[in-house]
Amino acid sequence: MLRLHDYGNSGNGYKVRLLLALLGLPFTRVEYDIDRGETRTPEFLRKNPNGRIPVFELEDGRCLAESNAILVYLAEGTRFLPEERFERALVLQWLFFEQYSHEPNIATLRYWITHRLLDDDRHAQIEGKRRCGYAALDVMERHLEGRRYFIGERYTVADIALYAYTHVAGEGGFDLAQYAALRSWLGRIASEPGHVPITQL
Repeated sequence: MLRLHDYGNSGNGYKVRLLLALLGLPFTRVEYDIDRGETRTPEFLRKNPNGRIPVFELEDGRCLAESNAILVYLAEGTRFLPEERFERALVLQWLFFEQYSHEPNIATLRYWITHRLLDDDRHAQIEGKRRCGYAALDVMERHLEGRRYFIGERYTVADIALYAYTHVAGEGGFDLAQYAALRSWLGRIASEPGHVPITQL
């Protein structure tokens, strides 16, 4: 049985859970309390030396970390990852954007706020994180104007990766009211057959 080493509130873990649901693949979840350091144990570090979830464990015991790498692995040969070279590169472009420009700002603020971690040092970083987070949302809004999905008319792992933290951006204090194209896209993703919410574990 496939195993997902996970934390329920994580958008990165949710990406993988969502794709597994869309693909109809059965798996077992192993929950970790990241606030208690459960991903820093020697046993977990053997699965991922970086000490982070999610980790996807294959039936033969091999482990794959980094949520977007897991998405690409699972999507290989499915409708969620294009075969055509340029379209495939476009998917990777948005996966890199998500990890470099989106997740470090939107997801980080969400985590700090929902886990009540706003000490003086983090308070000093809020304005910069907020500015960079809105800049990422601006890029997404402009790209989605006139498009149904990030790669034209096709639902791919690029959409899954960007949906995970965008649809809960409000928990990090981001207001999506001004982003009409983005909100329409969020609705389309949520209405896809097989969609599961982040709260479904």
